[in-house]
Amino acid sequence: MSLKFLEQIKPLYDVNDLQGYTDADIELLYSRFGALPQVLEDYYRVAGRTRAFHDVNQDYWVLPEDYGLGECLCQTDYMILLEENQSVCHAGIRREDLRLPDPPVYYSDDMENWIPCTQTTSEFLAAALAYEAVFYFEYSQDEFYQLTQKDVELVQSKLTKFPYEMKNWIGEMKITLYQSEIDNMVAVMECGEDDFQMLYGAASEGSYDRLYSILKGIGEPM
Repeated sequence: MSLKFLEQIKPLYDVNDLQGYTDADIELLYSRFGALPQVLEDYYRVAGRTRAFHDVNQDYWVLPEDYGLGECLCQTDYMILLEENQSVCHAGIRREDLRLPDPPVYYSDDMENWIPCTQTTSEFLAAALAYEAVFYFEYSQDEFYQLTQKDVELVQSKLTKFPYEMKNWIGEMKITLYQSEIDNMVAVMECGEDDFQMLYGAASEGSYDRLYSILKGIGEPM
């Protein structure tokens, strides 16, 4: 299963070398679940221990070692991948889908009722890593911006759409991502009908300044 999306993620976190988990780490997951999607195992082995990916002041990636700390994560019919920073919502893979090579990922705000988030695990990993990078950037806006539909159309016309997105995250929010350069990212969050928010940043100061010049005047600070 391809992990080509990692080449698009590395510039966002300003990393060149990726760190992966060992056979023993992966075996812990097999002992817990009996199976793993091939794309998720490949990701863990290649990049799962890359510190920058998880050193984000926003949501919490549930990692292989977390499944060795207790039973609470295993008391659900889903393998949890991402947990919102106040544990309000979660994203995960159905246990019955773990033998699929690249299964869909679902969202829940009560750990009982689940709705689709992405069609594949690889899309979820790519979209979520790109979204979380916006909170990791050294150079970023300190506030969210409220957008109109016209503002969204301006963003779409000025920037390149990132090829991955996710829906139904934190209050069933849809997240669409855009870039002007490989080390910056704009997250446009559709929170309801005609309710759009934007947050953006970059890994380098120059990239941020150029992105800011493109987006200046679009939206209202919240």
